[in-house]
Amino acid sequence: MRYKSKPEDFVVEEQIQFSLAPRGRFAICRVRKRGVTTLSVRAQMARALGVPQSAVVAPALKDKDAVAVQHIAVRGTVPARLTRDGFEVEFLGRSSRSLTPGDVAANRFTIVVRDLSADEVARIGERLIQVNRFGLPNYFDQQRFGSLVPGEVHIGKRILQRDAEGALRAYLTQPFVGDPAPVRAFKTFAAQHWGDWHALFDAAPRPSNFRSVLTYLRDHPTADPVERARHHRKALNLINRRLLSLYLAAYQSLLWNRIAGRYVVARLEEPCAHVEIAGQRLPVYRQLLVDFDRETAIPLPNHRATYADPDPSTSSTLLSRSGRSLDAIAAQVMAEEGLALNDLKARILKKAYLPKGKRALLLFPQDASASSPEPDDLFPGRHKLTLTFTLPRGSYATLVIKTLVL
Repeated sequence: MRYKSKPEDFVVEEQIQFSLAPRGRFAICRVRKRGVTTLSVRAQMARALGVPQSAVVAPALKDKDAVAVQHIAVRGTVPARLTRDGFEVEFLGRSSRSLTPGDVAANRFTIVVRDLSADEVARIGERLIQVNRFGLPNYFDQQRFGSLVPGEVHIGKRILQRDAEGALRAYLTQPFVGDPAPVRAFKTFAAQHWGDWHALFDAAPRPSNFRSVLTYLRDHPTADPVERARHHRKALNLINRRLLSLYLAAYQSLLWNRIAGRYVVARLEEPCAHVEIAGQRLPVYRQLLVDFDRETAIPLPNHRATYADPDPSTSSTLLSRSGRSLDAIAAQVMAEEGLALNDLKARILKKAYLPKGKRALLLFPQDASASSPEPDDLFPGRHKLTLTFTLPRGSYATLVIKTLVL
């Protein structure tokens, strides 16, 4: 099974709930892009319009290797249409405020799945019926974990452990998914010359946030351990706030996936298949014999989260069968990490925080369907079919695809 064999095989259309006005500070635009990142679109739009990048706001990031329709707000004026290599911009109207992630209601996906055998085609049809009826666990998928480096302590965990030097070392030396070749080369050099801030500053790519961090470290040498720790904290806070927030959210998502997966297992009376996400084997059921409430939600781990069982009516069944409540499951996951819930606050950061709130345990794709199979033009002798479905903001189409072929 293959998907994303070419960008046109993966189409995502962002659906927003937002009211336009005849006038306002912000221009609201619809952008159709192919083969470029949302951040690249944002930078190119800013240059074309002669405004700072901070004046161009995208409430969500969309996949580079896809055809994506999304929305962007610009503080200022834009032409009716703007075309650049890889994207087109259409002016929709104006607003008194910018767009936020909360304005994104859902995403509609049209995905061509290729290189299928006849058995895989039949299995996808059967699983689609099950997913429509029972849903699937709403895990964060691999795209969330670009900052995870196998065998290394995650940078988000270092921050929560108040290990500023460890977090800086991860930021400056560990290769993250999506790092371009010059950044990877610099990080290799940084790992070999750690502590030589002058050499690292000279080797850092231009322009980059690395140079701001290294400027501070270079200009504040000290042999005193207490002063050095203080300087590391100050340097850590010079990392782009958005990046720090992403690192924290990624580690939090790892914990949430593990808690949710164990809760699912505790509630099942049947064997289940597994998907692997970020080095974790997470359960995926075919049907639920102990029904979940569709509205069940599990808190995102943070220092104020409480893990009372979300469905009290069946908690006694859960406890009698597994001996493990949601609270016990969360406590065990945290203990395995060498942390307590009270540790889940970024106390050494000034402007970045762990997200709060709850995430739905179950994901129910809306209007999900599969086309009839056709001969695959890219893989002779095999089949292809087209999947269409709508997901709420923050859920992952790739997870749905993985589940359908189990």
